[in-house]
Amino acid sequence: MESLRTEDMQAIIGKAEILIEALPYIQSLAGKTVVIKYGGNAMINDELKSHVMEDVTLLKYIGINPVLVHGGGPDVNDMLKRLSIPSEFKSGLRVTDAETMSVAQMVLVGKTNKEIVSRLNQNGAKAIGICGIDGRLIECEKITRDHQGNHLDIGFVGQIVRINTKVLQMLANDEYVPVVAPIGVGSEGESYNINADTVASEIAAALKAEKLMTLTDVEGVKITDDEGNEHVISTLNEAEINHLIQKGTISGGMIPKVRGCLDTVRRGVGRAHIIDGRIPHCLLLEIFTNKGIGTMITQERKPYYRGEKI
Repeated sequence: MESLRTEDMQAIIGKAEILIEALPYIQSLAGKTVVIKYGGNAMINDELKSHVMEDVTLLKYIGINPVLVHGGGPDVNDMLKRLSIPSEFKSGLRVTDAETMSVAQMVLVGKTNKEIVSRLNQNGAKAIGICGIDGRLIECEKITRDHQGNHLDIGFVGQIVRINTKVLQMLANDEYVPVVAPIGVGSEGESYNINADTVASEIAAALKAEKLMTLTDVEGVKITDDEGNEHVISTLNEAEINHLIQKGTISGGMIPKVRGCLDTVRRGVGRAHIIDGRIPHCLLLEIFTNKGIGTMITQERKPYYRGEKI
């Protein structure tokens, strides 16, 4: 038998060291729920899609309970364009008349959701696709006001009033991976389109998830050092977030992302993460390495194990 070369042995030892680094995180997260908001380029690029599906499958096989919440705006836009139905947005939300609602539900539930389920199942997971209508998982009412309290009528766009967690708990605590499409249900059985980030946050809070992972097309919260170089901040707590917003370091579209994560951890989620979904295997790199790749938001710094650097 040919003996291993020194460099080959070092490569194998390096892989073992990676597994040992992951061990305390695997132990800390065993049996706990991780809610993943799946969107951005990770939903468009085929190679990145495969990496995310592999990551989610691995999480399930090592004893963590992932719940995947997906968006699908590009798929909806594409179908509306094919049907010559114009798209309009107000206050960052899609104006959704009855015709647009039918298309959004058809695409998000019938196409996007099932494609994700199929990819997960091909990797060996047991994924089940659902939406907020199933078991009245996501109960909604119509949005009538914008963030400033002004009257707003954008059709069948819902704000969540209740998450019925039983169906998710039954699936996730068993051998299944729930895949949730962002469609809710009203008191009269009518369907509502909902922002997927909002769905993921509300589900994470309702389940008291250990983590909320938001896949985006940005690296995380960044600061510029004295030499003009940008760096991703790996961990932020509430006091640090407020300070950086006041300084203007956190600005623009990052403010609602960070505040949304902070609101989630205030409501019982252990840690919220903003990570770059364009990086292959971003979920594993963020969850199982000490440094991570994105920004983790906590209400206060509580290490998972003695010696964790956060």
